[in-house]
Amino acid sequence: MKSKFVLMLLMLSSVLLASDDARLGKSSREDKNGWIYVHLEGKPADIGYQHGYLLAPEIDDALKMFKQFLEGSTKENWNFYRNAAERMFWPKLEKEYQEEIEGIAEGLRAKGLKYDKIDITAMNGWMELAQYYLPSLMEKAKPGSGNNKAPGNCSAFIATGSYTEDGKIVMAHNSWVDYVVGERWNIVADIVPEKGHRIMMDSFPGFIHSGDDFVMTDAGILYTETTITQFKGFDENGTPEFMRARKAAQYANSIDDFVTIMSTNNNGAYANTWLVGDLKTNEIAKLDLGLKHHHLWRTMDGVYVGSNFATDKELLADETTFDVNDKNNSPNARKIRWEQLVNQHKGKINSALARLFEADHIDANLGATAENRCVICGHNDEDPHGTPEFSWAPFYPGGSVQGKVTSASLAKDLKFWGRMGHPCGADFIASTFLEKHPEFKWMLPYLRDMKAYPWTLFEAKK
Repeated sequence: MKSKFVLMLLMLSSVLLASDDARLGKSSREDKNGWIYVHLEGKPADIGYQHGYLLAPEIDDALKMFKQFLEGSTKENWNFYRNAAERMFWPKLEKEYQEEIEGIAEGLRAKGLKYDKIDITAMNGWMELAQYYLPSLMEKAKPGSGNNKAPGNCSAFIATGSYTEDGKIVMAHNSWVDYVVGERWNIVADIVPEKGHRIMMDSFPGFIHSGDDFVMTDAGILYTETTITQFKGFDENGTPEFMRARKAAQYANSIDDFVTIMSTNNNGAYANTWLVGDLKTNEIAKLDLGLKHHHLWRTMDGVYVGSNFATDKELLADETTFDVNDKNNSPNARKIRWEQLVNQHKGKINSALARLFEADHIDANLGATAENRCVICGHNDEDPHGTPEFSWAPFYPGGSVQGKVTSASLAKDLKFWGRMGHPCGADFIASTFLEKHPEFKWMLPYLRDMKAYPWTLFEAKK
């Protein structure tokens, strides 16, 4: 009898293992030079399950970090973010993205971790909630108290025509964010959904979107962005940005499609200047997308740069507190430097030069090399001035955390260059930093070393 019982248990285990293996399907994981490449494929729930299962340790670590970091930086605990996500975001997600998020949670539970769909939804929308929704509540409670200083995430450009070596599109982006978050922004996600287009993007553990937004698809659509700093405005009835960005990646066939998806039922959160390209037409575009205002520029011969400034005058006046005349602030200084670089190298820009641009350390105000808030490869942790337009204090541990570059010849095969850590190659060592700046010890134990790895070429799995 005992032997029969043991045999039944073994048969049941075999069935469960076979079921798990079947659901994991063609998915895979590879750790490479600081990045984690994951291939995810199938129905929404299966893609989610693969994601949660393969990245369980990293998602667990990220959720623990966010619980401490958000309470320390915003004075609101994780339940606040869960409740807001459950009330505002979850009901507005389309079914396939609900199923994918539920799949992530299921994959985590299969690894013994007790998280649910609302944890994953809140994490996907943390920037929208912390930097847009929360200030809007403060403003309603006490006018003037919620003046939002949305931080400036990223430096980027997209070029085509006479600006590039082969006359075709080149796109580059480095992500700026708090180091405690950015050190974990190391996922390369290759997603083959049941419906829509194949997506190749950088991402964050547990995200269904890129988050810092460096994306290419088999429809020939490329996009990236930089945040519009000091933006104010949020619509609780709108669709979360993270779902719109994922939907645009999956279903846009053209620049017009991208604009329509991103602007439909916009909630104003994570307001960005989007840089978009279409390999089929060699056209590029820039979209300033606020809550009340948006404006689109497009060309087949030109370059658009981004460093957290908006261009549309109505958007600037009505929806930001940004000073376009202050050349000493980070967005304006980097804008000047971008324009110097792309014009100096007009007709020569390629993926190799783009990687050098991402590592640039010239402060346009000084006309000299620096390590501060005003260089494209930002180092606020070295800056005694800080970046007040991002609400970053002097020496706050934030700045560039990784870089990505692609070109038409690479992107047609879903390839891009990525460098984890500062694109300039400098390491951030947490213990050394905290000895000098103990005021940031509240980020422990989650503030970790951020090592710079070599530039690495990634490509979608054959």
